[in-house]
Amino acid sequence: MKKIGFLSFGHWTPSPQSQTRSASDALLQSIDLAVAAEELGADGAYFRVHHFARQLGSPFPLLAACGAKTKRIEIGTAVIDMRYENPMYMAEDAGAADLIAGGRLQLGISRGSPEQVIDGWRHFGYAPPEGMSDAEMARHHTEVLLDVLRGEGFARPNASPMFPNPPGLIRLEPHSEGLRDRIWWGASSNATAVWGAKLGMNLQSSTLKIVESDKPFHVQQAEQIRAFHAAWKEAGHTRAPRTSVSRSIFALVDDRDRAYFGRGEKDGDQIGFLGDNTRAIFGRSYAAEPDVLIEQLKQDEAIAEADTLLLTVPNQLGVDYNAHVIEMILKHVAPGLGWR
Repeated sequence: MKKIGFLSFGHWTPSPQSQTRSASDALLQSIDLAVAAEELGADGAYFRVHHFARQLGSPFPLLAACGAKTKRIEIGTAVIDMRYENPMYMAEDAGAADLIAGGRLQLGISRGSPEQVIDGWRHFGYAPPEGMSDAEMARHHTEVLLDVLRGEGFARPNASPMFPNPPGLIRLEPHSEGLRDRIWWGASSNATAVWGAKLGMNLQSSTLKIVESDKPFHVQQAEQIRAFHAAWKEAGHTRAPRTSVSRSIFALVDDRDRAYFGRGEKDGDQIGFLGDNTRAIFGRSYAAEPDVLIEQLKQDEAIAEADTLLLTVPNQLGVDYNAHVIEMILKHVAPGLGWR
């Protein structure tokens, strides 16, 4: 069995060709798609967070709304850029959203990716101390968040508080038990996957990966997942970790599918560059008839290694079509691969 969810970037544009023309459309349709995915039997509704962009920004109102509208499906992010986050306030928001969802929050966080603006996190009031990079600042914010989510008191109580305090040091509220174990680290390199494992975070293997060999993307990604598992075991954590990969996968079952995705333009890995000229490899997209898809996906080592698959959806094509994309994978592809 493999958990299968969707991942939406929440793009919106006022173009008449788009079904998602405003921020309101992007948010409300995201909630509707989470509800539809749950009704179809999918396991997760995940959202990408980008700032200064016509996409999904602050995630917690959306996560809370999805949690309130659904009953079973996991609600998550993939990922939140920790360079922008106040870990204390984030812990409160995450705790509230998780309680509303009944303990279904799966919070993917990371160092972040190339942005729309230069050093956008500075506009949010964050700057690395002398000698610290922005990536190191993100990891520091992460460590603070993980510590706070343990739910232990750390703040000295006021001698004359407005309301009575429990005894001892005071923790942040609301605290959601178990959320600490449902934090995922989005890793684009083997080293950061190992770092996340040591801290007891689950692994979201990034949609792009720093080039660390001449092997295909899915093989490099599978090696990253295996390195994560080895580091997890070495760290001595008692619970079993989770790992996820994201893929664009489209089963071509009707003329509409073939018109949108039947051209086969992205059937191989792509090499690009991150902002600092670091070489990165991007995985291929899959679009084929269901029986062909099954054979292609059998060869994807990273999907085989991961316990969770997130289907990246073209959200601007509308809720109905994206529900169709998810349903066709669940109905025509997943059973043939033993995922259902």
